[in-house]
Amino acid sequence: MNLHEQIRARRRALGLTQSDMKTRIGMGQQQYQRIEAGGNANLDTLKLIADGLNADLLLIPRNQVQAVLEMLNGVETDAENPWQDLLGDLYEGAKQ
Repeated sequence: MNLHEQIRARRRALGLTQSDMKTRIGMGQQQYQRIEAGGNANLDTLKLIADGLNADLLLIPRNQVQAVLEMLNGVETDAENPWQDLLGDLYEGAKQ
């Protein structure tokens, strides 16, 4: 699922309309619609949208994406602390 699809799915999961997002983030509805439809957005706009969806933007190393998705979907792992194994230094920094 690409980022635009994730934004749309998150909005729908929260029971929000595109019009609701206009109110939540102070962005024109047409601009928001374009982003959901696959339009380009700068990082500040994506952060604003994430905030409006009660979400955070996070960079995940490509070689770890599948493992993170499996963990989020409840796939069992043998690792004692799988987040530390997956995210390494990022995990350690988040604990502090």
